[in-house]
Amino acid sequence: MTRDLLAMRDWLLAEGIAVVGMEATGSYWKPVFYLLENDIGAWLLNARHMKNVPGRKTDVADSEWICKMAEHGLARPSFVPPPEIRQLRDLSRYRTEVIRERTREAQRLEKLLEDAGIKLSSVVSDLLGKSARAHAGGPDRRGTRPAGAGRDGKGPAWTLMVNLCG
Repeated sequence: MTRDLLAMRDWLLAEGIAVVGMEATGSYWKPVFYLLENDIGAWLLNARHMKNVPGRKTDVADSEWICKMAEHGLARPSFVPPPEIRQLRDLSRYRTEVIRERTREAQRLEKLLEDAGIKLSSVVSDLLGKSARAHAGGPDRRGTRPAGAGRDGKGPAWTLMVNLCG
C-alpha cells in the first residue's frame, strides 16, 4: 500500500498538481493526507460543507465534484493539526484507553473475588494498591514481599480468607 501511495504522490508531483481535495471519511483519508501534506496542498473537506450533485451518488461523481470544489476554491479545508499536536493527541488518547482498561481489570478482579466470597474492597479502598497487596500477601511493585507478610508470604487477608472459608 505504501508503495502505491508513494507512486501516486510522485505522479501528482510530475503532473504539477498544486491542490488535492479529499473527503473526510472515517480514517481512510489519513495515510493519503499525511503523505501529501508536506509536498502538495492537501485539503481535507467536510462532506457536510459540500452540496452533493443531484442524481445518483457514486464515488466517481463525488470525486469529480470534490475536484471542482477544490479547483474553484468553493470549499474551505478543515483544520488538521500539525504532526506534533497529532502525536500528543494520540498519546493522550492511548493513555486514557490504558487507564480505562486498568479500571476494567480491577473491576473484574473485584467481581471475581466477591464471587469467591472475598470482600476485599471492604478492607481496602484501592484493590490494586499497596495495602491490598500487603493484605493478600502479594509482592509490591518492586517485586518484594511487604513487611506484614509472614514467612510463607501470606498476609493478614490470607489468614482472614482461610478462617472465613474454613
